Amino acid sequence: MPHALLFSPARRRRSPHAAAAAVALASALLAGCGSSAGTAEDPKAAASSAAGFPVTIDNCGVRTTYEEPPSRVVTIHQHPAELMLALGLKDRMAGTAFPDSPVLPELRKDYESVPELAEREPSFETVLDAEPDLVYGGYGSAFDENQGRSRKAFADAGIDTHLNREYCGEKRVTMRDTYDEIRTVGKIFGVPDRADELVADLESRVDKAATAVGGEPEVSVFVYDSGDKTAFTAGGKSLGTELIRLAGGTNVFADLDHVFGDVSWEQVVARKPEVIAIYDYAGAGSVEQKKKFLLSQPALADVPAVRNERFVVLPLTATLVGIRSAHAVDDLARGLHPESFR
Repeated sequence: MPHALLFSPARRRRSPHAAAAAVALASALLAGCGSSAGTAEDPKAAASSAAGFPVTIDNCGVRTTYEEPPSRVVTIHQHPAELMLALGLKDRMAGTAFPDSPVLPELRKDYESVPELAEREPSFETVLDAEPDLVYGGYGSAFDENQGRSRKAFADAGIDTHLNREYCGEKRVTMRDTYDEIRTVGKIFGVPDRADELVADLESRVDKAATAVGGEPEVSVFVYDSGDKTAFTAGGKSLGTELIRLAGGTNVFADLDHVFGDVSWEQVVARKPEVIAIYDYAGAGSVEQKKKFLLSQPALADVPAVRNERFVVLPLTATLVGIRSAHAVDDLARGLHPESFR
């Protein structure tokens, strides 16, 4: 396949897991609130789920008051689905769409039990057919007005919407956004304690990885998302830059004043990255194709990362506001400082 096709992705920035006991508890608590399995309602569970309602959430300029926890949710994109599953909310999910990469192993069985509505963003009509009371979008394209999926269109149909805070226009993404997103979703569904527990687990995972490499010298990293004529890379305002920092590295394009942007290959050569982090997702060529491209370019032959073939692979979903980011810190730390984990 020619590079022009391989590395011209449709996305130009489209846009913990709970322990088994927590998942079991979630099923018990939530079975009476719209479970597709038709389980008899447990009055105590219903009362527990609805505690603290109504709840009002301001999200990307849209204010929504939830009189009770949503009972039928469609998630568009993978990372909102994984976040809900990690909170034990499988029984609230009426459908999902647009998987970007393999699902976390501990969530795979639950994920596969949720109907997949489309390989990419589903049509407005397809979403309506699932009869949701909430649509939770991961990338801004979930609510693409040109495709008839605007948040207003859903509101006019009596359906609430929530958009991942990464697309709320703050123009800088941090781990704090991940933790705040989890707590917000926990509040919407009446499970704040589970959200706090999940955040604590992720924070512990990040702290453990960061501590393991705390005394090591920083390793310079170039993020390769896609591109052949130029390189599409993570800038200083991206969550990827913070993940690299926490893992004991430094993004060679941290001075790029955007979340993502294009840079020249001459700039990559000049900055001499020691490691290349390859973002893996559907629609931009496989990891092996990306490696082959980088290794075949004469201009890159003397770049330390290319010369030494030091690559770290991250699923795109691991660099977004969702539960994967904590996993990414650990994976990056092991790739940048393998000696610290022997």
